[in-house]
Amino acid sequence: MEHTPVIRRARVGDLPRLVELVHEHIAYEKSSPRPPGLAERLGPQLFAEDARLWVLLAEGPGGEVAGYAACSAEFSFWDARDHLHMDCLYLAESARGHGLGAALADGVARLARQLGMAEVQWQTPDWNEGAIRFYGRLGATSKPKLRFTLPVEADGS
Repeated sequence: MEHTPVIRRARVGDLPRLVELVHEHIAYEKSSPRPPGLAERLGPQLFAEDARLWVLLAEGPGGEVAGYAACSAEFSFWDARDHLHMDCLYLAESARGHGLGAALADGVARLARQLGMAEVQWQTPDWNEGAIRFYGRLGATSKPKLRFTLPVEADGS
């Protein structure tokens, strides 16, 4: 019997598992480790009454949290409107290939519509060919751009 994917909003009690998945995702993308205290920094941003950060979770057949999509509203100056920026979409390795990724993407699109946003935007590393093929199957298109990061020191005043 095929499992019907369950996609739902993250709850406070999901934070420990969500942080585990984030660390798996960081390792998968070969990114540098993040400072300790991710749950303490993330929780208030995610569960504040006026939060503009949304996390959708995918549950596996046994109800375990197997993946997540993290999104936030972002303003497009050229379009003069918000769009939903999907910062991350990640599934635990054992959860891939069972329709959870497509269900998460559908959940993100549904969230964008509920928020009155016309589109979802995201990025993926150029080496992640599996994700690129997956996003293409969803009907998404890409734009050739580079993303830059400029570290700034905190103002000491």
